[in-house]
Amino acid sequence: QDTALQPLFKMSYSCSKVGDPCPGQPYKGGNFCAFLPDNKEGLKTAKLLKKAFERGLTFQIKSCNGEERVTWGLIPHKTSWDGGKARNGYPDSQYLREVGAVL
Repeated sequence: QDTALQPLFKMSYSCSKVGDPCPGQPYKGGNFCAFLPDNKEGLKTAKLLKKAFERGLTFQIKSCNGEERVTWGLIPHKTSWDGGKARNGYPDSQYLREVGAVL
């Protein structure tokens, strides 16, 4: 397989803020990883994803079975080493174009 960059996001437990489903309520964090191609375009996309993360655009808080938890936001990420586009699998020849349009 191709080589890949693998950004890892570690979200800890915290309290939600105004604009979240239940402001002031604690939420469950988690570890999230994604895959990008290890090339010039992948590095460019990684920098854009970092900016999006710093601006709070990468994740959202959702209610699930009465518990608030962090989930991926609207920015698409390749979260599986395989499975193709239908399962957010890497590689996906259209991904960099698609995520670039969102970013």
